[in-house]
Amino acid sequence: MDLRSELLKSIWYAFTALDVEKSGKVSKSQLKVLSHNLYTVLCIPHDPAALEEHFRDDDDGPVSSQGYMPYLNKYILDKVVEGTFVKENVDELCWTLTAKKNYRPEGKCVLPGKDTFRLWCLFIFLSEDRYPLVIIPDEVEYLLKKLCMAMSVELNCVELEDFISQDSVQQNGFIVWAFLEMINSGKLTRGIAKETISMAIEEVYREIVGDVLKEGYLWKKGQLRRNWIERWFTLRPSTLIYFTSEDRKDRKGSIQLDGNCCVEVLPDRDGKRCMFCLKTLTKTYELSASDTKQRQEWTTAIQTAIRLHVEGKTSLHKDLKLKRREQREQREKRREAKEQELQRLRALQEERERKMAELELLKEAQRQAQALLEQDELRRRQQHEQLQQALEIQLKEAEEARASMQAEMVLKEAEAERQRKRIKELEAMQQRLEEALQQEIKARQDEEAFRYAQARLLAEEEEKMKALMSLREEQEEYIQRAQREKQELKQEMESKSRALGEAQRQLEEVRANRHRVDQDVVAAQRKLRQASTNVKHWNVQMNRLMHPIGPGEKRPSGSGSFSSFRIPSQKDPGLRLRQKSDEQDEESKENMESRGGCESDRRLSTNGNMEIP
Repeated sequence: MDLRSELLKSIWYAFTALDVEKSGKVSKSQLKVLSHNLYTVLCIPHDPAALEEHFRDDDDGPVSSQGYMPYLNKYILDKVVEGTFVKENVDELCWTLTAKKNYRPEGKCVLPGKDTFRLWCLFIFLSEDRYPLVIIPDEVEYLLKKLCMAMSVELNCVELEDFISQDSVQQNGFIVWAFLEMINSGKLTRGIAKETISMAIEEVYREIVGDVLKEGYLWKKGQLRRNWIERWFTLRPSTLIYFTSEDRKDRKGSIQLDGNCCVEVLPDRDGKRCMFCLKTLTKTYELSASDTKQRQEWTTAIQTAIRLHVEGKTSLHKDLKLKRREQREQREKRREAKEQELQRLRALQEERERKMAELELLKEAQRQAQALLEQDELRRRQQHEQLQQALEIQLKEAEEARASMQAEMVLKEAEAERQRKRIKELEAMQQRLEEALQQEIKARQDEEAFRYAQARLLAEEEEKMKALMSLREEQEEYIQRAQREKQELKQEMESKSRALGEAQRQLEEVRANRHRVDQDVVAAQRKLRQASTNVKHWNVQMNRLMHPIGPGEKRPSGSGSFSSFRIPSQKDPGLRLRQKSDEQDEESKENMESRGGCESDRRLSTNGNMEIP
């Protein structure tokens, strides 16, 4: 049974649960919701456009299963990839839909919801590949025997036969709700605790649906530290996974099984008993079981897993289900053959009766022929006497042949004695060969010890190689970091160079501005000196105007001095006016010089963006 068939069985229950009126059709809105949920649990990208196109509102009425199957096959099942989703989530979705409508246990319920869901999944797995889904009584008996074996109890065959003898079961087989009702009735599990039933259902569910061939604790020898640690092992057809404990939360590793793997039983050593090893192409795993029975079960289960992988099979119970189905078909064929044989026997009986009637007629004819036979008997007696005489003659000849045979037997006895001597020589040779074989076994054991030492050295070399690779990775990371820092430093130097060039350009501009300002200052100083000269000239002219030449006074001979002058007194108003005028000239000169210097500094500051003292 492939993955598509398994998914279709679960989806069929969800579809029929949405068919409230039992008309074989479901409304489009409900199918949209179902398809959207299937997209989610199957981890398929949603296609809203195709969903709306297939279930558009202008269609007439609800959709039947035949109308939904094309969309289901094309847009959902054809896109399913095994291993990308958890099938249990799909089953839980379909169980939630169908249980709300169909599963209504009456009275005291024996099974909790989780166990009921697992039994529903087991029912789907073991059901026939036809719809509506049913499970035949043989498969029900097989499943109940597995549950009872997990609970270590005997199956109540009387109650099972009473239920199987019902007409509806005989004609079609069990439906899932009748099966769950039978389990919930408690007749088959009377006197067993609910916890025991739940543990048994979980164990059988993991074995049949989860493809778990065997689970349990084993002691495992470490590959590096060579110490023994107890682990919980779970065996599936392709892998052997081990965990820290039976809750299967902390996974410690897994061993891939293929045709190159083999299992060997080891003698007791290192204080461990019931040892065996699992050899792969790369490693040898040494394991220890609790007792000899567990070791035998584990070695057999691992060999079964390897065989399934070599044969390309993914599930042991799928293979067993097909074999049981083939056996049932063969039994059915044999039953049909027996029926045909019975019909043939009936026909023969009728033919016999007809012939008996004919025989009665023949007896009458036989009586009539009896007289003739008596005559023939007399004639035969005479012939018999003649034959007896001939036989006596032949007996004498046989006696003579017997004597010759005895002589030949003596010769054969001598030949047998020679053969016995030859056998003794061969036995001695066989003993020597056995001694040589023991020597060869010892040599093989020595070779195995050398191989074990070589494997240990290879493991140490692998560890050192890993350390070297880690150091090389750290070195490469350091080199990359140095290159990145070098690149960043190079970029920073380029930015600094650009900033330095910009600063030099600005300095050149400032120098040029300063040169222009210096020229402006020189021209201003020249104008200031000229203005000072003009002021002095006008001061002299003002002095002349302030001191007119009186009668009998002489005009000064020079342009800048007088040939004769008088010293004015402190009270002379003309003198005070001239002194005041001279002071004002000096102040105006100083103000102009200070304004010229500040103006040049300001222009330098504005043009060059930097102040030069």
